[in-house]
Amino acid sequence: MTAVGSYFKIGPARLFVHLAVLLIVIIWLIPTLGIFVSALRDKDQIVVSGWWTAFVGSTQTVAVRLGTPDQQRQEGANYVISGNVLEGQTGRSVKAFGNRVQQPAAFDAGMTADLGDGETLQINSDGSYRYMKNAAFSPDARPRRIYVSVSAPPEFTLQNYKTVLTGEGIGQSFINSLTVTIPATIIPILIAAFAAYALSWMEFPGRALLIALVVGLIVVPLQMSLIPLLRLYNEVGTMLGQPSKTYPGIWLAHTAFGMPLAIFLLRAYIAGLPKEIIESARVDGASDFEIFTRIVLPLSFPALASFAIFQFLWVWNDLLVAMVFLGTDKDHLVLTGSLNALLGSRGGNWEILTASAFVTIVVPLLVFFGLQRYLVRGLLAGSVKGG
Repeated sequence: MTAVGSYFKIGPARLFVHLAVLLIVIIWLIPTLGIFVSALRDKDQIVVSGWWTAFVGSTQTVAVRLGTPDQQRQEGANYVISGNVLEGQTGRSVKAFGNRVQQPAAFDAGMTADLGDGETLQINSDGSYRYMKNAAFSPDARPRRIYVSVSAPPEFTLQNYKTVLTGEGIGQSFINSLTVTIPATIIPILIAAFAAYALSWMEFPGRALLIALVVGLIVVPLQMSLIPLLRLYNEVGTMLGQPSKTYPGIWLAHTAFGMPLAIFLLRAYIAGLPKEIIESARVDGASDFEIFTRIVLPLSFPALASFAIFQFLWVWNDLLVAMVFLGTDKDHLVLTGSLNALLGSRGGNWEILTASAFVTIVVPLLVFFGLQRYLVRGLLAGSVKGG
């Protein structure tokens, strides 16, 4: 009974946590689902209806012209022009029609509308129509304009992704982003791991001051250092006769900006490793380098993976640093830069923008789900014990 009682005692708290997590997941999934669905729809559907209606079809109003006077035929005392307003459009149906732009759905499909001057019009749901007049149509008259509310079934297409990946330069930008992100993730991890070990298990003067400096650098906005660092790059490039905006330059910039957080996270984990393991290795004659490479580094994989997720996501989604230190030319433009250019030149083409956005989401999702089991372990490590 004690065990059962304790379970129900913590039940509400556990239920609250589960509901909170579920709410966060739903909030995160809804816009992602919207982007995914919108990327599979054509431009006309996106304009007239939201993505949440994609599975039930959409209705749009279009202007069409009826047949020309030379198509009229006489039926008794009346003259009739017939045809189909949905010719060549399979799967669609007419819901309503009208003869004025102010009332484009004044008459339901199948009704006979009195247009005045002895003219009547009937448009059926399949698009067929009968335009009738009690006198002959003037041969000089223009075809009459009618507004039709057309119901379209759900339609999905991969053409947006094809356009993005082949015709908008996204493919090259995708490669450029990988070229920037992978080294900019690996380099700070390698350097920060050595620094974290030194600040955790090596005794030297000024260690506490260095730790405080690292913590202080975390809160410094990177925007403050962009201009001075870019000037330094330009001066070094001019001195060496080399361009300042290169891949090694942006690798070093991202390494510098990510180093304080990397050292802070890794030190918290490494300092929490059992002291007996380190001391036993030193008694056995192992050097600090051997202790680091053979003991500390394998045991620190959760912390390394957690920082790798943060650094990869930050560099992959970065636009400001990439534009400052790499430029916006076609050969170096990263994926976020290409999306920004699409937003400028295609402000109304949401089908292209959503497809492009979803392409950028895929790689971060793969990285996160591949390493997410180490994320919590790496972040919580060192929260109880410290060096």
